[in-house]
Amino acid sequence: MMASNKKYETVFSLSRLADYIGAEISGDPECQISGISTIQNAKEGEITFLSNPCYKKHLKTTKASAVIISRAESCGYQSNYLICSDPYLAYAKISQLLYPLLLPNSDEIHETAVIADNVQISSPVKIGSGVTIEENTVIGERTAINAGAFIGKGVSIGEKVTIYPNVTILDGVVIGDDCIIHSGAVIGADGLGFARSKEGWQKIAQIGKVRIGSNVEIGANTTIDRGAIGDTVIADGVKLDNLIQIAHNVKIGRNTAIAASVGIAGSTEVGENCTIAGKVGIIGHLEICADCHITAMSLVTKSIKTPGVYSSSMPALPDKVWHKVVAKIRRLAKKT
Repeated sequence: MMASNKKYETVFSLSRLADYIGAEISGDPECQISGISTIQNAKEGEITFLSNPCYKKHLKTTKASAVIISRAESCGYQSNYLICSDPYLAYAKISQLLYPLLLPNSDEIHETAVIADNVQISSPVKIGSGVTIEENTVIGERTAINAGAFIGKGVSIGEKVTIYPNVTILDGVVIGDDCIIHSGAVIGADGLGFARSKEGWQKIAQIGKVRIGSNVEIGANTTIDRGAIGDTVIADGVKLDNLIQIAHNVKIGRNTAIAASVGIAGSTEVGENCTIAGKVGIIGHLEICADCHITAMSLVTKSIKTPGVYSSSMPALPDKVWHKVVAKIRRLAKKT
């Protein structure tokens, strides 16, 4: 159930797109748009956008039928365009119109699906081949569960949720409405909970749940562990990229976005409207306040209490320069 090339409506006029995003038109309002492409590769019938000034040089050569552009960048451009304050946001909205997520309008339950007798399923739904749904689970209407997915006992899944092939959702997980969960995601596995003894590590029963709000997207092969005691919580509007590890009892605030390969250790709380870039590591039992941006490959070892931009990684340098920097750091360490 990815955004599909099959559109509800094949072609949109430029005037309709302008109305949809609240933009001003310059050029032919009846120009017909049937797709989106990059400014370099667009062809007739497609719309593109300019949000990064480094691509402005392609305005002269683009074959797009229209461009989404800011007023400041539109000076001298002679073709059809839509003027708006945030071209990237406008592009996102138009992409949803041209390539909508296709949700089920009638029941499609594959004969190979294994569904326990007391599962509550609201109609319409799609349940694909090889899906397993265990007892006491509730599935909301217009939800699509694609091939090979596993849904454990006592799970609650809201309305208009899209679950891609081979997702694993384990016992007791709660998922809100309008969520998208990509292939390979595992939600509700045990976290790293062990106590050391003379004989070795003793497992701590992980008895909490995972609670996921509405309008959440979870990327491929991302893992979200259940709480040890209490729950792991992903609030409304959170966006998680691929290959993220979220440990037990982590809480992530509303509208926070996290890029690929981030690891967040147990019981850390991340506030609302944060952005966490790729390969960031955050140790356990910290509090990250709202409105923080943490740059790529940073290591967060202390709580952050003031909104802002935080960095700790070293950008790539020419090899010889990097060795000189490391040598100077070593000398500094010896001096202290």
